[in-house]
Amino acid sequence: MNTMLRKSVLGIAGLAVAGGLAAGPLNEAVDTTPASGDPIAVAVRADKPDTSRLVPHGVQGEQSRIDLDAEQTANVKAIIAATKKAGMDERAAVVSIATALQESKLENLGHLGDRNDHDSQGLFQQRPSSGWGTVEQITDPEYSTTAFLKGLKQVDGWQDMPLTQAAQTVQVSAYPDHYAQWEQQAADLVTQHWNN
Repeated sequence: MNTMLRKSVLGIAGLAVAGGLAAGPLNEAVDTTPASGDPIAVAVRADKPDTSRLVPHGVQGEQSRIDLDAEQTANVKAIIAATKKAGMDERAAVVSIATALQESKLENLGHLGDRNDHDSQGLFQQRPSSGWGTVEQITDPEYSTTAFLKGLKQVDGWQDMPLTQAAQTVQVSAYPDHYAQWEQQAADLVTQHWNN
């Protein structure tokens, strides 16, 4: 056998043996049962919601973003808490927060006098005269969110609609396309605060 061929065969055989030794123990079954015999419970917590569910259609158009103060952040958390309490998912929270960003910049607004849009108030600029509730009710973040979500639940297929269409169907705004600009910030806020 020529020398070069013999070295190649021996080299390949050596790699096979070395690979088998290295791989052998790694593939061997290892008993991971604790000494007590009790099974180990492993808790897995998803720290962040599934982002593909937060913005299933992608964002539409140019996105806006504002810095939030402590009150606005507290309102985000109140919207998320009310969404969970209503048994709705993260996407509902995104739609709610984007709507409140457009309507009030997440500020729980009272009556603004001449600058007010009719009698609109609260996070969602809901109107007592349109049946949303009393002024006291619609300026309560939990109540106003629950009222918005109740309206959203009545929209057939809202989960499959672009955010601006779902929000507009509930809000009946004079500017229906303006909700879309807040979708990314709303999704980011849900990601940040859903599990807090």
